[in-house]
Amino acid sequence: MKVLVPIKRVIDYNVKVRVKSDQSGVDLANVKMSMNPFDEIAVEEAVRLKEAGTATEIIAISIGPEKAQDQIRQALAMGADRGILIKTDETVEPLGVAKLLKSVCEAENPELVIMGKQAIDDDSNQTGQMLAALLGWAQGTFASQVKKEGEQLHVTREVDSGLQTIAISLPAIVTTDLRLNEPRYASLPNIMKAKKKPLDVKEPSDFSADITPRLTTLKVTEPPKREAGIKVETVADLIDKLKNEAGVL
Repeated sequence: MKVLVPIKRVIDYNVKVRVKSDQSGVDLANVKMSMNPFDEIAVEEAVRLKEAGTATEIIAISIGPEKAQDQIRQALAMGADRGILIKTDETVEPLGVAKLLKSVCEAENPELVIMGKQAIDDDSNQTGQMLAALLGWAQGTFASQVKKEGEQLHVTREVDSGLQTIAISLPAIVTTDLRLNEPRYASLPNIMKAKKKPLDVKEPSDFSADITPRLTTLKVTEPPKREAGIKVETVADLIDKLKNEAGVL
């Protein structure tokens, strides 16, 4: 089974995000960038499927600037077999990403696309669902467990009411949640081996996909600072403030 794992280059989750002075976007200058944590979980799950003998080949793909090769190399060091970079310095919206991935799927014919449920920079949570719709494939979103049984995948999903287990036919799209696994650290020998693994660089123009932006960012601002709380002496004081000041009772 061939597995395709899309990954995204994002600001490292430990970094405090800064807004540009002109409020046109987020400041990326001299900021540490990493693989999207949910995508890292997807890579780990694909590697585990290969170690179990379920997957035969893992392809890591990213859409972004040339430096996104660093994140692809990280996926290769974790255990992916080869990488594809669709190089662009423009911001590609979720629908555009889904259209490019659809073209890649038609060329590579994977049986499974496993990807993070969302990226921590835009939190859209759209690409996996859009890709499934464009391809007409089954989908299992917010996966906390993935198991292949015969020609089906059994996916345990995290939903509002708890857990839901579904059986979906291949080919399929799976989006990963935090509880699916704990990603491994790439060892130094594997990091060195990853440098020799194949990585193809392509352009969006190589695919017949319309990735024209449909959204315009008007302004980016930081959230307002939270005001300090106050202590009350009695329950009666609390109720009074909730009723007369906060207006929630």
